[in-house]
Amino acid sequence: RLLLLDEIAGGLTDSECEPLLEIIRRVHAQGTTVVWIEHVLHALRKLATRLAVLYGAANLASGTPDEELVDARVREAYLGT
Repeated sequence: RLLLLDEIAGGLTDSECEPLLEIIRRVHAQGTTVVWIEHVLHALRKLATRLAVLYGAANLASGTPDEELVDARVREAYLGT
């Protein structure tokens, strides 16, 4: 089973985001693979076990959230120099 999510945390407050994250946790725990496109990084960081960072239609980096959110290439691509 596969669940595809696209920007579902956008526009939510932190308190609104927590119940959403709990639902995703439960769905994943029941054996569903979750592919989630998201710009709300604090939400991704709480749940993701692996990130694929896309930039210019290419996979810029892949790894754990802690690895990729500090990667110099990722920071330059999304935050500039």
